[in-house]
Formats: sequence, C-alpha cells, structure tokens
Amino acid sequence: MYTDLWNHALALYARPGVEAACLDVQAMGGDVCLLLCATWLQARAVALNEERAQALRAIAGPWQHDVVAPLRSLRQQWRAAAQHDPHLAALREHVKGLELQAEQQLLQRLETCARQWPTGSREPTDWLDRLAPDQARGHDALVSLRVAAAALQEAEDGD
Repeated sequence: MYTDLWNHALALYARPGVEAACLDVQAMGGDVCLLLCATWLQARAVALNEERAQALRAIAGPWQHDVVAPLRSLRQQWRAAAQHDPHLAALREHVKGLELQAEQQLLQRLETCARQWPTGSREPTDWLDRLAPDQARGHDALVSLRVAAAALQEAEDGD
C-alpha cells in the first residue's frame, strides 16, 4: 500500500477508467482530490465519521474554489485559441502544470489532516460515498472508482 496520498493518487489515476470516472464525478460537482483521498483512506481502513469528513471538506473547498478552479477555468478558456497559437499553447501548458501543482498541494494538505487518524479499523466504511456529491452516489463512475481502487489495493498487497 502506498503510504502517502500523492503516490496513491498517481497510481490510481493511471489505472484504466479512473480518469474518466473522476471527470464524470467532477462534472457532477465532485472534487477529484477528495475522491482520491477517499480511496486512500479506505485502503488504510481509517474509520469514517462526519467530523473527519467535514475536516477534509473544509480543507478542500476553499483551496478548490480559490486556487484550483481559477487555474482550470483559465486553461479551459484557452483550449480553442491555443490550437492555433503556439505561444498561447505553451502558456496553457504552464497553467496546466500550475493546476497539477495546486492539486498536489491540496492532496498534501488532506494527507496532513488525515495522517493523525488511526488506521486498521474493522468497521465497514465508505469514504468514497461520503465525500462524493449527492448526485454522484450510485453513479457508475463511483462504481468504477471502487473497482479500480480495490484492484490497486490487491496489486499492492500482492507485492
């Protein structure tokens, strides 16, 4: 098992179908970093409670709103124009890099918060369901994330 959230997130995101599932949930108002954190907490068997879920949301919400979303919006606004302007395309790639750095920073902040919580809980928890937006609950995208996270966990445990 990856002990840090960033490497867990990279490994999970690289699995088939995960990027599309994350983007589907993002389109429903979900936070991809929270989803990736949820799968990490699940893999570490961290007990779920509302106070912990709220702590993670309190970290992610402002950072997404103030830092990640403006970078993403700018990058998306430049998509069409950048196809015909190599200088703008280069700037767009820089913005994309900043967006990724902002997401990495958010994952680090989430990990710092969650690192203090005990692992190895025997109680069944569903972090993914708790941290996904209401409209995503029961959606195929969450099922895909669960399947991919379980497969990643099996692969890691087999090492």
